[in-house]
Amino acid sequence: MLLLTSSAENESPAAASPSADSVKTLRKQADKAKNELSQATKAWEARKKQLTASEDKLKSTLADLGTANAELTKIREPLAQLAASAYKEPGAMGIPALIGDSDPGRALAAATDLTMLTNDQKALIDRADRLQRQREQLAASAQELQSNNAVEEAKLKQEMSALKERASRLTAQLTAALKKLDPNTRLQLTCQKSLVTEARKFPNGLIPARYLCPLPQPGRQLRADAALAFYKLNAAYKAHFGVQMCLTDSYRPLAEQQRIYADRPGMAAVPGHSNHGWGTAVDLCGGVQSQGSAQFNWLQANSKRYEFFHPAWAYSSPFEPWHWEYTKENTPDASD
Repeated sequence: MLLLTSSAENESPAAASPSADSVKTLRKQADKAKNELSQATKAWEARKKQLTASEDKLKSTLADLGTANAELTKIREPLAQLAASAYKEPGAMGIPALIGDSDPGRALAAATDLTMLTNDQKALIDRADRLQRQREQLAASAQELQSNNAVEEAKLKQEMSALKERASRLTAQLTAALKKLDPNTRLQLTCQKSLVTEARKFPNGLIPARYLCPLPQPGRQLRADAALAFYKLNAAYKAHFGVQMCLTDSYRPLAEQQRIYADRPGMAAVPGHSNHGWGTAVDLCGGVQSQGSAQFNWLQANSKRYEFFHPAWAYSSPFEPWHWEYTKENTPDASD
């Protein structure tokens, strides 16, 4: 059984503005809460199955109880008839007829009849006794199952209610804290590196949005590992120039790459081979597009510290000073 514990000592209050150091703690709290809720849900589903099985057993037990009652009802009539025969006609079937008859043949026949009657009566009584005991056991079992099921169902409802309340409280705290963070830190907190493995399973330019991470620039996305590196690069750029980096492109869907390739033959990568389609390249503006500018020179000197670089081909073939790539996913023959 998954025990619910108070999270007051683990969950940071949202009143104070979170520091840079608290981001990691907040991220761990979010991951821990996610795992706990996932485990609780699995445990709840398993216990629901157990409860369903118990309910099925109860139905089966009640059915058996009904069968036993029916058999007991059927057997009552022959028992009553035997009892009536033994007490209402003692002269014909009972002991008086046996000991009062002077004819040895008739006495033997009467003794045989009496023995058979006694044996039949005993068998019926024994069967009735077994059915009665079975009925009592089934009734007790049914009552216990009903009681246990009711208690278990109440526990499930109580625990799930507590889980939902805790999840709601934690979500509210995280939401309040996230609102106080700068965009880069907020995105860094919500971008999961685990998305990379899933993103790699899709063809170039066909990565679903849910496996990409948004950038501080509206409408722009990169694969999780590239996005996490870009957040740091963007923060350093903003600290130096006072503004965020300017983007004209990032992840590029296959259809968009096909359009660009058709419009700029020889100047764009063949569709399905662009690093933009892998979500690991960006096209920059705001001065970076001009080789020799302060922005371009700063990036050229500092970008590799943040896992981005300007590929050699982009200096000449074709000349694209705006195109920068995530270093850990460099594809030498890929272009814009």
